[in-house]
Amino acid sequence: MMTNLSGKVVLLTGGLGSLGRAQAAALARSGARVLLLDRPENAEGPGIAAELAAANKGTVIYVGCDLNRLAEAESAVKALADEEGTIDILINNAALIINRPFEEFSLGEYEDQIRVNSSAAFALARACAPGMKKKGQGRIVNFCSVTLNGRWEGYVPYVASKGAMLGLTKSLARELGPYGITVNAVSPGAVVSEAEERVFGERLEEYNDWILTNQSLKRRIEPQHIADLVLFLVSPASDMISGQNINIDGGW
Repeated sequence: MMTNLSGKVVLLTGGLGSLGRAQAAALARSGARVLLLDRPENAEGPGIAAELAAANKGTVIYVGCDLNRLAEAESAVKALADEEGTIDILINNAALIINRPFEEFSLGEYEDQIRVNSSAAFALARACAPGMKKKGQGRIVNFCSVTLNGRWEGYVPYVASKGAMLGLTKSLARELGPYGITVNAVSPGAVVSEAEERVFGERLEEYNDWILTNQSLKRRIEPQHIADLVLFLVSPASDMISGQNINIDGGW
């Protein structure tokens, strides 16, 4: 059955990546007005948003915003919420990810990943929650990760940031639940994406073999699989689900 999100305004961070584009397409097809937030220096943003809108017969608008600048990002999203009337659905999908031994990360790189991957979700939830509370309903979906299972090496700042995101999800769900707002997390496994190509480069084939060896299901997860789960979590079908972290990892 087709999910109907007509009249809903969605703010989706990290919207230009593989996972973000798949989610934006699914949301637009469902009738939502999608605000596609990503880095302001990305000149392709408006064009990608326009292509997604045309291909899915919906509304997709690019919003340039630097999540590294938390106070500015929060203020910008507050202004956006006022302009739109409210933001009904917030999807904190944006993330930085680097693979290397933890001693080789600088403190600045660690702080950048914590800030973009989890602190930004706190800032944007603060910006969106007042409008959701006023309407007596809302959805927040945070992205965690399969790396929280502890079987991955070389991602210390990333995993730390996702641990913080999990705690944020559970605590926000308690505070916002009385206002009709659900807060859930999605923990994807290894998804075929541009990010993994960037991170692993010449090691991509070896990485792919390792994933398929460790997954119970012997095929790769695609961005559309993640988009389908997100669509469920923002739909009326998930009305009584909150404070959960849902793994979609092919069975680790």
